[in-house]
Amino acid sequence: MKVIYGAESNYNFIKPTGVGLGNFDGLHIGHMALIDKLIKESELNSLDSVVYTFSKHPENIIRKELFTPLITSTHKKVELLEKTRLNYLYFEKFDENFSRMQPEEFVKDILVGKFNMRLAVAGFNYRFGYRGQGDTELLHKMGNELGFKVIVIEPIMLEEEVVSSTRIRSYILEGDMDRVFAFLGRHYSVAGKVEKGRRVGNTIGFPTANIYPEEYLVLPSNGVYITKTLIDGKMHPSISNIGNNPTFGGLDKISVETYILDFEKSIYGKEIEVFFISKLRGEIKFDSVKELTDQIEKDIEIAKKYFGS
Repeated sequence: MKVIYGAESNYNFIKPTGVGLGNFDGLHIGHMALIDKLIKESELNSLDSVVYTFSKHPENIIRKELFTPLITSTHKKVELLEKTRLNYLYFEKFDENFSRMQPEEFVKDILVGKFNMRLAVAGFNYRFGYRGQGDTELLHKMGNELGFKVIVIEPIMLEEEVVSSTRIRSYILEGDMDRVFAFLGRHYSVAGKVEKGRRVGNTIGFPTANIYPEEYLVLPSNGVYITKTLIDGKMHPSISNIGNNPTFGGLDKISVETYILDFEKSIYGKEIEVFFISKLRGEIKFDSVKELTDQIEKDIEIAKKYFGS
């Protein structure tokens, strides 16, 4: 799979393409169904398959006062889509100038003119162009005029609920990781470099790996979670606390502090990824260090039972 960043490239597609259209935040089971259809239809019709998306959430450019936290980083999108047979992943730079483009201009100049598109695959609620004036009906109309086929993917339903990035974001914020897993098709995760904190965990006998995820990513609600932690390509059972450490006076920013079960290596400076499985409890301000350590021991026991050890 070739990854192209539109702001840094004038890449032109010589071979005809099939293009998957959308923001694809989260790459949830609905998105993956669309991409699977795109790849299969492109292969059947001798087209190169392209996912066309954005490096920033469009709403964060158009509606600056209503910041939308992302579910998936650009790096994670690349990692997930590299496991498919997709030919190209194209990240468009969405800025104010781009947001003013008329929908017809977007289809003619970008999709057909630049991408040599012969097939468009989009979700049922796909909108494009200035103020989202373009929709799948316009896409069908222009396909008839310009000679490309359009496939619209119907919504994926789980227990009478439409799978969407908005719903997933809401469940992450609630800490409902079972529902997040069902909608995403995988455990939600955040990654970062292990930093030296105040080393409070070491002083109480539970050393933690502390990361500070990117501020633009949505984080589960504060509290303690059963997690798995990826270190150097290997998964380790763990428990993680999201919050600002209120028992010890609090931190200026939210951190993810992870205690890795039966693990003693120093991993300062390493990139790790923490996968959230289930929420154990909310964040608590304890009256004493002993209350905290007693609770941590209980949390660890629950996690060990979950992992079967």
